[in-house]
Amino acid sequence: MNSISPKKLKPMLTEEAEVAFLDVREHGQYGEGHPFFSVHVGYSTIEAEAPLLVPRKDVPVVVMDDGDGVSERAVRALEKLGYTNVMVLEGGAPGWAAAGYTLFKGVNVPSKTFGELVEHECMTPSLSADELQRRLELEEPTVVLDGRPKHEYFKMSIPSARSCPNAELAYRIPALAIDPQTTLVINCAGRTRSIIGAETLRQCGFSNPILALRNGTQGWALGGFTLDHGIHSKPLPLIDSKARVQAAKTAKNLITRLALPQISSETLKTWEKDPKRTTYIFDVRTEEEFLAGHWPGAQHAPGGQLVQATDQYLAVRNARIILCDDTGLRAATTAMWLRGMGHDVSILEEDVSQTLTSKINYTVANTVIDAPLVSPEGAFGRVSNGAILVDASRSQDYRSGHARESIWITRSRVTKLDCRLNDTIIVTGQEKSLILGVVNDFLELGFTNMFWFEGSPEIWSRAGFEIEQTPDCPTDQECIDFLFFVHDRHDGNMDAARRYLEWETGLLAQLDDQERGILQPPQSNSTL
Repeated sequence: MNSISPKKLKPMLTEEAEVAFLDVREHGQYGEGHPFFSVHVGYSTIEAEAPLLVPRKDVPVVVMDDGDGVSERAVRALEKLGYTNVMVLEGGAPGWAAAGYTLFKGVNVPSKTFGELVEHECMTPSLSADELQRRLELEEPTVVLDGRPKHEYFKMSIPSARSCPNAELAYRIPALAIDPQTTLVINCAGRTRSIIGAETLRQCGFSNPILALRNGTQGWALGGFTLDHGIHSKPLPLIDSKARVQAAKTAKNLITRLALPQISSETLKTWEKDPKRTTYIFDVRTEEEFLAGHWPGAQHAPGGQLVQATDQYLAVRNARIILCDDTGLRAATTAMWLRGMGHDVSILEEDVSQTLTSKINYTVANTVIDAPLVSPEGAFGRVSNGAILVDASRSQDYRSGHARESIWITRSRVTKLDCRLNDTIIVTGQEKSLILGVVNDFLELGFTNMFWFEGSPEIWSRAGFEIEQTPDCPTDQECIDFLFFVHDRHDGNMDAARRYLEWETGLLAQLDDQERGILQPPQSNSTL
């Protein structure tokens, strides 16, 4: 099995050749500390996630574990999927740290670090929660726009704020007919999307006073103000022909000023056939627009979220990224930020709203498991006769409710289960991908009496199992799939919110020269 040292891998991550650096640990382990350019593809769901994030099978792939041997199992899983150039990082995450390199806590670290740099370099103006509250109380002309997706807005929002995801801001604001003298305040849950949303409008040349709400909804709560919960967002304003013309004009100006690359449909078709390069095609419009018709082979990735969580959409560094929309504006604003994070991004010169295909192209591996599916009632009967029931649900779901007879398990810890090869094992859980991964590893270990079924507390109860809740089982230490790091910062834990904001503002100081060198915010708009 091929391996690579941290010292040899480190420079490869910012060279021109393509490489995918996959952290195959569970989500909690990843969030407690990972290399800056690594992407989380947990071993538990590697068959489902890898084909989407790493579409080219012969790209160099490096996998990293916790120094516990899981990488070797991940390599076998990837090779079964057809990957031909997979290496193990020597020493895993502990080896990376021992080589003198930083392990970054948290998630979406490159995007959040970049947001902090944008604020610093572009001098993005902001205001505090106290200042915003004063403006609202005095009825000073102010519009608050929440740059997050609508499901996040639904969880908590600032009173009077209107939902308008970041990539939609420049595109939709003209349709809102906001007076040019009205102050626009952009907020998110923390810092990044507030900064990126506000700076997007500034880069596009909007004449309104534009401010980022410092620390977002967390800052609002820390200021002692009440958040709304369960508020449905208003529909985004419709774009008429006049607004479309304005959007296209704004896009052209931004593309010209920042020299954002554009390609024709013919070029894209040529690139898609290139066996030596990875090409991602992302449609950055709304889901409704995407489903109505999109470019063949494109994946849906709302522009604001693609910037905020790039590592959830792609894992190959130095791959080609193609963005498409209708007027070019949402693609241009998204490209501006992705290029600032060091990605090779181009804009498709096509109005994809005129594309007729509505076929969604997802390349997901079909996991074939040589173990029979059993009914819940059949499982109950077998457990009554001595079969072992293991639950592959996520740890927090298991804590919330599971069959009393079941043993919690996560795929990377299958080898630690105390049982014999001739035992009858029944694997259940609340997500099929997690179940099948566990079943697969039991089979590879030599277990032959294997069964599985997908369940839930309701299903298990109807089948005869007694349901119990165990808030402390598995223990926090065993919950390697869950990130405890300030996880309840949005649920009233003000200390957690403070720790999170301190972490976010401290990201820039953790960068080394190589990591800092890849981040290049756009030049300032001279009209500001």
